[in-house]
Formats: sequence, C-alpha cells, structure tokens
Amino acid sequence: MKRHVLMYGLIGGILIALLRWTEYQFLVVEHSIEIYGGLIAATFAVLGIWLGLKLTAKRQTIVVREVPVPAEGPFIPDERKRENLHITRRELEILELIAQGLSNREIAEKLFVSESTVKTHSSRVFDKLGARRRTQAVQLGKEFGLLP
Repeated sequence: MKRHVLMYGLIGGILIALLRWTEYQFLVVEHSIEIYGGLIAATFAVLGIWLGLKLTAKRQTIVVREVPVPAEGPFIPDERKRENLHITRRELEILELIAQGLSNREIAEKLFVSESTVKTHSSRVFDKLGARRRTQAVQLGKEFGLLP
C-alpha cells in the first residue's frame, strides 16, 4: 500500500513539474484574461445559486398554543414538608414574596421590617432548602410543595 502511494506521488510530482516547465508561460501569460474571466464567472454563478436557494427557501412557521390548565382549587402548602425542613411561617412568607419577584427592599416595605431582617430570613431559607440563588430557592420551594 505504501509503495502504491509513493509511486502515485512520484508520478504526480513529475507530471506537475513537466506541466509547469512546458505550459506555464502559455497558460498564465497568454490566457490571463480568460482565466480571470472564468474565475469571475464561477464566483457569480456560485453566488447566484446560493442567493436563489436562500430567496426561494420555504419559511418555517412556529405555532405556539396555550393549553389551559384546569384549576383544582386553592393551593395549600405542604405543612409536613415545611416542618421537616424547619422552615418558619415567616421564612415561608418571605419565600413566597421572593417567588413573586420582589426585591429585599420591597419585601421589607411590605412586611414592615428592616432589609437586613429580610436578608437574614432569606439566607436561612436558602440554607434549609439547599439553594444558592433566589431562583433556585423558588424552584426548590415549588418542588417541595411549599409554593404554588
């Protein structure tokens, strides 16, 4: 196999050297205008085909449907899970307000407490749920049945 590859490579090299030696002047110097014209024609042909395919391509239509979910009734938090996690009612209340998207300052104003109290309660909830971020705490609260 190596012998065949070596043989083809050697023959190809000899043919290229012969072609360069005999016809370089004829091809490049004598017919340079034709070569450039052919390259420009090929470029425009490829560009035309690409543009034609882009313009005539079928457009994809994405259909989004809203599926109504029947309400089973008011949400009732899982008290047993809350007690097992040792989450107080105030911490659960703060978690619910975090789930509504309120900032610490807004929660403090709504509950009439200081912002540092809100930070303390939220950090305790994060620790008890094993969360690092607010979004993760909300997600875990929903998984544990503490939030709707």
